[in-house]
Amino acid sequence: MRGKRTRLVFVMSVWMSVVAGIAAQGTQQPHVLVYTRNYTPDGKGYVHDNIAASVEAIRKMGAESGFAVDASDDPAVFTDANLKRYAGLVFANSNNEAFASDEQRAAFKRFIEAGGGFVGIHSASGSERSWPYYWSVLGGKFVVHPRMQTFTVSVADPKFAAVEGLPAQFEWTDECYFLDHLGIDIHPVLTTDRTKLTDLETVSAKADPASFPNPLPLAWYHEFDGGREFYVALGHNKEQYANPILYGIIRRGILWSIRAKQLR
Repeated sequence: MRGKRTRLVFVMSVWMSVVAGIAAQGTQQPHVLVYTRNYTPDGKGYVHDNIAASVEAIRKMGAESGFAVDASDDPAVFTDANLKRYAGLVFANSNNEAFASDEQRAAFKRFIEAGGGFVGIHSASGSERSWPYYWSVLGGKFVVHPRMQTFTVSVADPKFAAVEGLPAQFEWTDECYFLDHLGIDIHPVLTTDRTKLTDLETVSAKADPASFPNPLPLAWYHEFDGGREFYVALGHNKEQYANPILYGIIRRGILWSIRAKQLR
């Protein structure tokens, strides 16, 4: 009888240790890395003036929703040891070459394979234009946009977390991005009717507008190679990061990508 009691006490102590460990993990604040590198060897790549505003907005989102935010434009942050600190990566208006070495690309790939979250904002679809794996993570690759204009955005999946509560349609002034290499597994959540856009001559100079889907996807989510990925093409204008529509889309997209439902 004494032996049974001893074994029972041992089992209970192990169980309590496991429960305590799970509880500690549940209360640990997730960390997100906001990455903003814009680089071309000739220095002629376009750098958005919205980067500071996007970083500031995401820091505010973290303070409101319970995740810590680091920001960097240094590709040296892409090591296995450093990325283990983060639940998610946000490529906020990054452009052109995101990484400086194949070792950094490999660390990024292992982060995704390990279940890390990824969010791309606006020109992030123009990063790593020569690396197909990155296109697959983001869900597509930037091709071109017509001139800045106002267009109607439609919510294609109102049940998805990032666009919950938005009106079925809203007017938005932005660069309307055309992307190719769209993943077959992406789930569009925001779209627009590309036939109603103007200045499509700019698009035609690089690609046939009719070769792109209609409705044209502007934001989507998918789960690729172990990770959760969300992309929104809106956000060229720095003032828009204080707009409740875009602010909410990005905040909820980050929370979804890092599997932080309890933080909404």
